[in-house]
Amino acid sequence: MSLLILVVDDEPDIELLFRQQFRRDLRSGRFEMEFAQSALAAFERIADAADVTLILVLSDVNMPGMSGLELLPKARSIRPDVPVIMITAYGDPDTTQRAIEGGAEALLTKPVDFIALREEIETRIRRLA
Repeated sequence: MSLLILVVDDEPDIELLFRQQFRRDLRSGRFEMEFAQSALAAFERIADAADVTLILVLSDVNMPGMSGLELLPKARSIRPDVPVIMITAYGDPDTTQRAIEGGAEALLTKPVDFIALREEIETRIRRLA
């Protein structure tokens, strides 16, 4: 079974950062990470992720075009089984409330606490075991 985490962020350096933080897991094949640089590309991947077990979507809030907050209900409507965690540089109460009301499991602020994120990922993997 191939486990997939989809990371959605318009900043290209995010992919490098995540690949460095999770390099052992990725090398061992424990799970895969794919990266989408727009909410639209992420939505398309979520819709056609039949070839893998999508276990988590991590999405930036602020992106050009469709924002992460706009992606959130669309993703939840087609894949209500897949948790979405929002990531933002601006952890203000309004953004947090909108994310949670939109169906996000959690809201992480940048810089990302990779220890907390790893715990979230481990929780998802344990639920599948």
